[in-house]
Amino acid sequence: MTLTGWFQIILVLGLTAAAAWGVGIYLARLYSGQRTFLTPVLSPVENLLRRLSGLDGQEQDWRQYTLAMLAFNAAGFLLLYGLMRLQALLPINPQDFGGVPADLSFNTAMSFVTNTNWQSYAGEATMSNVVQMAGLTVQNFLSAATGIALAVAFTRALARSNARTLGNFWDDLVKTTLYVLLPGAIVLAFAFLALGMPQTLAGHVDAVTLEGGKQAIALGPVASQEAIKQFGTNGGGFFNANAAHPFENPSQWSNMLSIFAMLLLSAALPFMFGRMVGDVRQGRALFIAMFVFLVVGVGVVYWAETAGNPLMTALGVDPSMGNMEGKELRFGQALTALFVVVTTGLSCGAVNAMHASLTPLGGLVPLALIQLGEVAPGGVGSGLYGMLIMAVLTVFIAGLMVGRTPDYLGKKIEVREMKLVMLALLILPLVILGFSAVSAMMPIGLSSLANAGPHGLSEILYAYSSGAGNNGSAFAGLNANTFWYNTTLGITMFLGRFAFIVPMMAVAGSLGAKTRMPASKGSFPTHGVLFVTLLVAVILIVTGLEYFPALALGPIVEQFLMLAHKTF
Repeated sequence: MTLTGWFQIILVLGLTAAAAWGVGIYLARLYSGQRTFLTPVLSPVENLLRRLSGLDGQEQDWRQYTLAMLAFNAAGFLLLYGLMRLQALLPINPQDFGGVPADLSFNTAMSFVTNTNWQSYAGEATMSNVVQMAGLTVQNFLSAATGIALAVAFTRALARSNARTLGNFWDDLVKTTLYVLLPGAIVLAFAFLALGMPQTLAGHVDAVTLEGGKQAIALGPVASQEAIKQFGTNGGGFFNANAAHPFENPSQWSNMLSIFAMLLLSAALPFMFGRMVGDVRQGRALFIAMFVFLVVGVGVVYWAETAGNPLMTALGVDPSMGNMEGKELRFGQALTALFVVVTTGLSCGAVNAMHASLTPLGGLVPLALIQLGEVAPGGVGSGLYGMLIMAVLTVFIAGLMVGRTPDYLGKKIEVREMKLVMLALLILPLVILGFSAVSAMMPIGLSSLANAGPHGLSEILYAYSSGAGNNGSAFAGLNANTFWYNTTLGITMFLGRFAFIVPMMAVAGSLGAKTRMPASKGSFPTHGVLFVTLLVAVILIVTGLEYFPALALGPIVEQFLMLAHKTF
């Protein structure tokens, strides 16, 4: 570890926190129906979209809101699936790619609709430009907008009193896409273009090698997809190497901008929450809890990777640079460690290094961050509503500790809410551990492994954790483009997204209908150090311990074996 490395990490996180505060104010004004600086420009476009679509803006209760969201995402899934299956018949296909197989189309459509963006394929060798643009990039916008809309609906539930409605899904979706994601993606796309990313409809360019041979180098509309990939915490890359590819991430500047773009909206939403509920301290407390995990994770990964691998040292490799396997030299240890932790603390899934090549401890951190529920700070929208579910659980546990009825922001937390909270929280470990156990026992699952033993288990566990957490990053080594993994990971992504959202929205509907009582002397404060500490502890204990036995058989035992080799 170096002072220069820490300076880079602190610079990116500091700029993100400062920008997130301002963006949070903008979001609060937007979703509260107030005028913003983009209103004069975009209001006519919004009104035109309303007239063309027939939206009346009438508010919906939690059931109507949720059903509208489910119907919209179902339509998006079918459209994307159809585009891939019919790819060979569609225009703007300079590579003449054929139709995508059924199981891979199912997996990819589910992946991009759920904001997971898991990729069992090499993008430059599988998807035509029209599918990349009209299918994948469109879903990058819409899946991100869905997550933010749901977070806003949950926020309204806590901000209102005796409310039977939570807003209008279609209205929130349009506002998010038009006023937030589209402007941000356009600015980022131009910035990425200036930093060297290609943006063209050409399929490839021919280059002459040093030996005089010809090589076809894949091209395409990279900058535009890269912008929303990072800004919407999607993670699906145009190229198979993702953000380790020089066309997706040409330099340290593009790397830092990508990290900043990934974090910005997710970090801004807690500040939006604080303003919309009328107490900025509440949003600040959630933001601090999120960044505790982020900062600690960066520190651990940075230390583990710079400490190096004694197994490589024993082979005569100079240990002074630490573990550089699977990393790009142009990014260095510090920005690689920051990227690894940010992309897995978020539900982004973009990678600028191969996670399977991290040291066991370095690989444990991103896996654990995903399994904590993607709340550090989580994906756009999903991170905030996931953290709010954990906050409700925390105040309930605090109420049990002191023997009084718990409440959060003046809303009493009772039996109905806790049943729904636990239903939401239990779906992730059930899916992750269930499918991992079956895959680790069946030949059809084991046949895809590149490694045996603890590392092979980590490959399987990471894949299902990434799918259920809607992260999308891969541990590498696992051949996931098989019928078994395409199908089971697709089911995992569906349950990880929507089986969590439905009970979460039911909690929002229940809390929104309650009277918001003013805080009294006996109320447990949910904005101070004590609450943040308890919230972090509850996340670690309630969610982290569920996976400890599985982690103990994977990366933890790998770390002990590595240390044992160093000792003996």
